Amino acid sequence: MKNFAITSGRGLLTLSMVGCAAVMSWHLWSFYMEAPWTRDAHVRADIVRLAPDVSGPVAQVLVLDNAQVEKNMPLFRIETDRFELAVREAEAQVQSTKAAADLARIDFERYQLLAAKEAASLKERQHAEGQMRQADAAHQSALVTLDLAKLNLDRTIVRAPASGKITNFALRPGNYVSAGNAVGVLIESQAVYVAGYFEETKLPRIHIGDRVKVDIMGEPQSVVGRVAGIAAGIEDRERSEAAGSLASVAPTFSWVRLAQRIPVRIEIDTVPNTVRLIAGRTATVSVEPSNN
Repeated sequence: MKNFAITSGRGLLTLSMVGCAAVMSWHLWSFYMEAPWTRDAHVRADIVRLAPDVSGPVAQVLVLDNAQVEKNMPLFRIETDRFELAVREAEAQVQSTKAAADLARIDFERYQLLAAKEAASLKERQHAEGQMRQADAAHQSALVTLDLAKLNLDRTIVRAPASGKITNFALRPGNYVSAGNAVGVLIESQAVYVAGYFEETKLPRIHIGDRVKVDIMGEPQSVVGRVAGIAAGIEDRERSEAAGSLASVAPTFSWVRLAQRIPVRIEIDTVPNTVRLIAGRTATVSVEPSNN
């Protein structure tokens, strides 16, 4: 009887341990396969490419690489000699066209008086009116050219389009910069976010506004954020399309279908002072489902 009790106790203990192991295994499997978390996440940021609006040699560089700047802060200056000459030329053109417009107006007024006294023909009056209008148009065009020259002169000072941090900026005095060609990038201070790539099987548990815990690799403290948006589509790599023809679909014979990864945008709410949000850093994100 005693042996039977010992044997039964051992059997129950073994069954209990097996049951506990099975329950833990199930919970681990469920967490790994269904819980809304992923290690495939990166810190990202909206960037502004710094490009001058005019071309010319750089006269002065006012900031260093990786410097924190404020909106409209001067970054570098382009030599102004040719732009100042363009302004002077435009001013001279404005004066010339104004004198011509004034003279044409005087002639038109004189022909109007002569036409009233029948001392000038209608054709002569119309011709004088046309000359006056052409002179006025030339004067207006000269004013626009002057405004453009002044604008180009003002654009020789390249300013920060937003507050943020300059990076990949290696400009030096004497370098020639071309209009529209970027010389560095600006990462906006308020445009840093986390992009998490979740398996499509986990999307039913992710909702807009859910609280998110972000663990950036190498950082001891976590960042807190929230789900701001879920991508509306991803590239279908099995299909290619051409205008005016049928879709070309690549045949697949894989036995195991891998879940696609969908980008989820996570806005950052709380950042510890010790954490550095550098675009490109990897992170693990865990979504805390809402109670709704």
